[in-house]
Amino acid sequence: MSMKDKNIALFVSFCIEEYGAAKGMSGEQVLDLFSQYGVTDYLSKCYEPLHTQSHQWLIEEIDDFIGIRKNKKS
Repeated sequence: MSMKDKNIALFVSFCIEEYGAAKGMSGEQVLDLFSQYGVTDYLSKCYEPLHTQSHQWLIEEIDDFIGIRKNKKS
């Protein structure tokens, strides 16, 4: 695994933990939510700009991303 891949994996893990803490969700619940709406793929593909943001901004960005995906499904 390359250093960049490791950094991306750590970033995604960080986002899962932070989102769970902010929303009162377990890691498993967050993983299910992220899988349902493609959040993990988004975080991985957009790592470069996203990893420079604050954790609060990331929580809001993830909420916005999920909201957009929910609207597309309905």
